[in-house]
Amino acid sequence: MIRTVQLLRYLSDAPLRRRVTAATNKVESFNRFSQWIGFGNRGVIADNDPVEQGKAMKFNALLTNAVIFHNALDIAEIVRQLLEEGWEIDPEDLAQISPYLTEHINRFGEYSTHELGIQPEAYDPRLDVDFTVFRGDAPTSESYSPAA
Repeated sequence: MIRTVQLLRYLSDAPLRRRVTAATNKVESFNRFSQWIGFGNRGVIADNDPVEQGKAMKFNALLTNAVIFHNALDIAEIVRQLLEEGWEIDPEDLAQISPYLTEHINRFGEYSTHELGIQPEAYDPRLDVDFTVFRGDAPTSESYSPAA
């Protein structure tokens, strides 16, 4: 009966439907962003251990929230700069900005040492191992048993 009353209320109240739709869209956006962050192994948790599964899910949630926090800080800094330059920021426009931004994130990282002024050492293919002791002990064809 309670469900029926709620469903009838939902169907008859347009502002309630808009609020529910907006909240649902936010949750779906968060889930898409979280899946984008947790791209390793195509988002599949391959471990059957519930403790390890919980760790993987919590790590993904932590990483997702850290990126969202960083994005929010970046957005706030840009808004501050625009206000200092004299731009007028409408709160309704600001409400449309999502912290689920991915364009500026390189998930695979960038590993460049030339920007730091660090030159990697030249690769030396020589090994300081004396292989001559093995040359005289090569197995002969008689030492192998015939295939069954």
